Amino acid sequence: MCSHVCETWSLTLREGTRLRVFENRVLRRIFGYKRGEVTRDWRKLHNEDLSDLHSSPNIIRVTNSRRMRWAGHVALMEERRGVHRVLMGKPEGERPFGRSGLRWEYNIKKNLQEVWWAMD
Repeated sequence: MCSHVCETWSLTLREGTRLRVFENRVLRRIFGYKRGEVTRDWRKLHNEDLSDLHSSPNIIRVTNSRRMRWAGHVALMEERRGVHRVLMGKPEGERPFGRSGLRWEYNIKKNLQEVWWAMD
């Protein structure tokens, strides 16, 4: 569903919404239209219909699970490895104008909170 690069994405809420809209648009194209039970006319599938027809997790869940898996690998790496230094390091200075304020680390913390909240 998503390539290996999604493990390092720092998605904003807007970007996540846009990914879901795209995914639903693709699924509507795959599954086509549905005939209404009462009126017998054809209509587009609603999001609930799509989730009933498509059993795989949505693209945001896949992205989050891959990010969490990658975080586990990075956490177990030696500190001298380049990947560990880049993803776990603390950059200095300010971000350039127009760049997202989100960092990969923030998304990992948010995903961990969601996992722990779901377990309660």
